[in-house]
Amino acid sequence: MQMLTGYLGFLLTSSALLLLSMPLNRNAMFRQIVIPLTALLGFSSVSSGLSSMSVGVAHRCENHACNPRMGNLAFGRRLLTQSTCGLNSTDLFCAFSDNADGSCRPYKCDKCNAAHPNYAHHSAAMADSSFRFPHTWWQSAEGVQRETIQLNLETKFYFTHMIMVFKSPRPAAMLLEKSHDFGRSWTPCKYYSTNCSETFGLEDDTVIERAMCTSKYSGAFPCTRGEVIYRALPPLHSEVDPYSPVAQEKLMVTNLRVQLLKRQQCPCQSKEVDIKPQHLAHYAVYDFVVKGSCFCNGHAEQCISANGYHPIKEKSQHVIHGKCICKHNTAGDHCQLCAPLYNDQPWQPANGITGAPNECKKCKCNGHAESCHFDMTPWLTSGNHSGGVCDNCQHNTEGVHCQKCRMGFYRDLHKPFSAPDSCKPCGCHPIGSLPFNDSIVSFCDPNNGDCICKPGIGGPHCDRCMVGYWGFSDYGCRPCDCAGSCDPYTGDCISSATALDWYYKPDFISSLNETEPVWDWEDEQGFSALRHSGKCECKEQILGNPKLFCAMKYAYVLKVKILSAHDKGSHAEVNVKVKKVLLPTKMKIAHEKITLYPESWTTRGCTCPILNPGMEYLVAGHEDSKKKRLIVNMKSFVKPWKRDLGRKVVQFLKTDCRW
Repeated sequence: MQMLTGYLGFLLTSSALLLLSMPLNRNAMFRQIVIPLTALLGFSSVSSGLSSMSVGVAHRCENHACNPRMGNLAFGRRLLTQSTCGLNSTDLFCAFSDNADGSCRPYKCDKCNAAHPNYAHHSAAMADSSFRFPHTWWQSAEGVQRETIQLNLETKFYFTHMIMVFKSPRPAAMLLEKSHDFGRSWTPCKYYSTNCSETFGLEDDTVIERAMCTSKYSGAFPCTRGEVIYRALPPLHSEVDPYSPVAQEKLMVTNLRVQLLKRQQCPCQSKEVDIKPQHLAHYAVYDFVVKGSCFCNGHAEQCISANGYHPIKEKSQHVIHGKCICKHNTAGDHCQLCAPLYNDQPWQPANGITGAPNECKKCKCNGHAESCHFDMTPWLTSGNHSGGVCDNCQHNTEGVHCQKCRMGFYRDLHKPFSAPDSCKPCGCHPIGSLPFNDSIVSFCDPNNGDCICKPGIGGPHCDRCMVGYWGFSDYGCRPCDCAGSCDPYTGDCISSATALDWYYKPDFISSLNETEPVWDWEDEQGFSALRHSGKCECKEQILGNPKLFCAMKYAYVLKVKILSAHDKGSHAEVNVKVKKVLLPTKMKIAHEKITLYPESWTTRGCTCPILNPGMEYLVAGHEDSKKKRLIVNMKSFVKPWKRDLGRKVVQFLKTDCRW
């Protein structure tokens, strides 16, 4: 396992260089000190989780927790202060500096004018580049005792540490506060004082570890370039996952505020009697570094500007933006959600200790939904494996996973179910069909589209009366009151002569074997597929894979010659002559005339499979053991007889079928 361990790289930014040093001058400081992130944060796991952050490394999020680069959150944003020197007129000010051994240098005086670029000391100078502009600073108005520096962020960020470098002496008392709700409430981060108990009534962390106040950064020396440092997480949090709620409570920030509560003078001032005290009465800050990163829960390595960000100058690549470009199938400004189609399990932040990305899992919607939501019920039912419920199933599908056709549609088995047109509308006539499984909406079998016709009604869509019936209505069709057939609309009888003239065809009669007696074809034979072959779209059957043929477990396989077909009202009968028995049934079959019972002709009003009188077929089907009948239905294999076909079936029966 590639753990997120080690340092957050060696950061070469001004903040890293400034952190634990006490240099005599800034240039020397930049040359000498490089601080790893573990020193900046004081613990290893946050450096693990918040990095994977070295700039320029590609694809750090692939199968791993990741985080955007760190930088100064104040850079490119406006710092608010209560005052600025020289705002109304030119002010004179003076400042002391000291040597490394603590000895004083002569004071220097200058002027401040906010309207003059060469003499202005605006708040923006605290957040500019310490490398490019090492001698710029913000300075308060003369004589102020209390001052505030505030950074307002446009969204939530991770805040790891703060570094302030003062040009004036550091305050004798100071308070650092943060807000995680855009300034509605504030939480103290650290109190700073030369005397914690006297100023704030708090213990000093130089005496009691982890106390809220410290005197470490409040000394009068150095008189300039003195530092104040804050770490969001001290060393005791060394095993905390940086994306856990505990770490977020410490690291999350939307606003940061520094209250400068009490000035203190440089000790060198007492040695100078000719300087006016008011010229030294101000706060001045070289650098205000708020080190942090875009907050992405370990699911992003890059960020773009968030809503509400207003740059104070031209765009810069060094600005730390706040809207994550999410990976790991996550979404949201902070990757705090799963992407719309990836809610099959609960969202989780990445694990900053193990490096596990905790990616969001895609819902099983079969290509028929654009989003899904997590539901605890199926999650618990599945043993915490799948909890995704698809939203707004498209393409006429429905179900938790859009896994079935909705009522009124059926599955087209010739298309993959993920195809947008895999569910076809039922074609059943609403008057001639019976609802499927007591449904009030669907009139067809959703698995294959078959319609269930009312009594006396036929056709693939149950949209006409069967031969021998008339009066299409809500109750079905009524039997003709005739010896033969009748008009399907009026019920008027149709003469047998007319029907026979239509039915008989010379070329069909000549094809009969003259050595066999010709059956008398009565008008009831009008029910046969020869006369009404258009009732169904009969699919051509192909004898291919022996496994498919054997899987049907046919009760009989015969070579037969069709002699006639008869409509018996409640059922149909087809008289055949058995020419060859390829697979015997339990019922006695000899080379004689027997009767086959085509179920679909009656139940569906459909003449599939086609059995044309006078032709020879290979018929494989099942039997009705109770009624002792040989059944022909849509599951039967019916194919015009050919010698090669017969040999192939015999081979299947001998070598492949184990019935």
